[in-house]
Amino acid sequence: MEQMQRNQMSEFMKASITKIKEMVDVNTVVGDAISGPDGITLIPISKVSFGFASGGSDTKRAGDGVTAGSGAGIKIEPICFLLIKDGVVRTMSIQPPASNSLDRIVDLIPQLMDRADDIKAKKAEM
Repeated sequence: MEQMQRNQMSEFMKASITKIKEMVDVNTVVGDAISGPDGITLIPISKVSFGFASGGSDTKRAGDGVTAGSGAGIKIEPICFLLIKDGVVRTMSIQPPASNSLDRIVDLIPQLMDRADDIKAKKAEM
């Protein structure tokens, strides 16, 4: 009897985890590409967080003798788009602006790199 109860709990846990895997796949994090008429391709990127809890116990009542329950939560937060045009990939953040100086500096690094690339390209043309 105890082995049967363990198997039922195991099956319950497997079914719950399978459902979580179905909810969160790579297409949830990296969305489908969106092509615009001007040659720009946008790819949405999201941050996915999830939690899962389950539990169960043996019961002495009539029936199968197992009581079980589970719960799950998922949070999908869009964070940026990848912009692709003429083979150049850039990120466009959709997060709120940085709240302190260090975060602002970190946010400016991609723009500074783009400017450095532009200056380098102009010098190469000369």
